[in-house]
Amino acid sequence: MLGQITFYEEKGILIMKIAALYDIHGNLPALKAVLKELESIQPDVIVVGGDIVSGPMPGQTLECLRQLAGNVVALCGNADREVVTVFNGQCTAGDLPEDVYEITQWVAQHIETDQRDFLARLPEQVTLSLGELGEVLFCHATPYSDEELFTPLTPPDRLRLLFQDVKQPVVVCGHTHIQFELHIGGVRVLNAGSVGMPYADHPGAYWLLLGPEGSEFRRTPYDLEAAAQAVRTSGYPQAREFAEENVLKIPTAEEAMEIFERRAAAG
Repeated sequence: MLGQITFYEEKGILIMKIAALYDIHGNLPALKAVLKELESIQPDVIVVGGDIVSGPMPGQTLECLRQLAGNVVALCGNADREVVTVFNGQCTAGDLPEDVYEITQWVAQHIETDQRDFLARLPEQVTLSLGELGEVLFCHATPYSDEELFTPLTPPDRLRLLFQDVKQPVVVCGHTHIQFELHIGGVRVLNAGSVGMPYADHPGAYWLLLGPEGSEFRRTPYDLEAAAQAVRTSGYPQAREFAEENVLKIPTAEEAMEIFERRAAAG
């Protein structure tokens, strides 16, 4: 069942390949393209790293994941958490930036109660053992926060604080939608990028494949024009911007990193 992990260990299943799919953001066409590619790769586990529904096709995207067969575990991202609080009436317009609240409220109105319940039960992180890589910690942003921002431009002193006392040799994260690898002390940090809203040189769905020998950053192409049209007709509050700026064209990693570093510096 999606969101559960204990039965893998209980059955003694040997994990050889893990596909890490992060930050789908309700982009159903991008998710379907990656899942189609995974049919030939056949990972032992799919880890969905949070920020699943906050985008133009929230309910459909979550149902697509919930219908998957095999070993799947999902984590809760900051946007998923915010959708749950808005759905529950625990978050109002003054608690989030205006544009974020508009999106979050719309998403909360376009998921069902059982989908809300599912999101509310998702764990913040999970650890899996993978061959020569050893223990791999999967989290949304950092091991201690689901919304902390860091990039390859982040000062080393701050990076060490963000990952201090982490016991696992490998950490997989997302949140900033940029694929990168950093070595912070004795910890190897891999950002899986974003399936639905990537910041990179070329449009597509970005994700991470892990195996006993190492890791591989992946990009899956999909029909961008068809996806953009689906977004435009979704009713999503920022549908035109999402279609034009997050599907057909996307910000570069360099542009995004500069913005994130300014936000982090501003506190």
